[in-house]
Amino acid sequence: MAEKTRYSDEELDEFRQIILQKLEKAKEDYELLKSAITQSESNDTQDTSPTFKVLEEGAATLSKEEAGKLAQRQQKFIQHLQAALVRVENKTYGICRETGVLIPKERLRAVPHATLSMEAKEKSNR
Repeated sequence: MAEKTRYSDEELDEFRQIILQKLEKAKEDYELLKSAITQSESNDTQDTSPTFKVLEEGAATLSKEEAGKLAQRQQKFIQHLQAALVRVENKTYGICRETGVLIPKERLRAVPHATLSMEAKEKSNR
């Protein structure tokens, strides 16, 4: 029996559903992070002493910076998921970009945007 070179349409549809679910959740998380960055009304410091006001503004700035970094990571994750959807449509999803072999289903279910098999990933990390 010849080695399988791509996933069947049924298998690709299963992966599409997984990716769409993760994409929906990722977009919700991104919106939450974006609103955390732009929200300026929370915990007003108008009635506190000047020292506390400075400390709180510093903490708020740090919190916004962290939220900004998380939002950037989330946006990148969304782009990877969208690229995975394109690969599903092109029927190239699940094929390792280094070795050309199929990435195991278990890995794709855990990391649906994966483009490398574990062997290729480990090799690239060395």
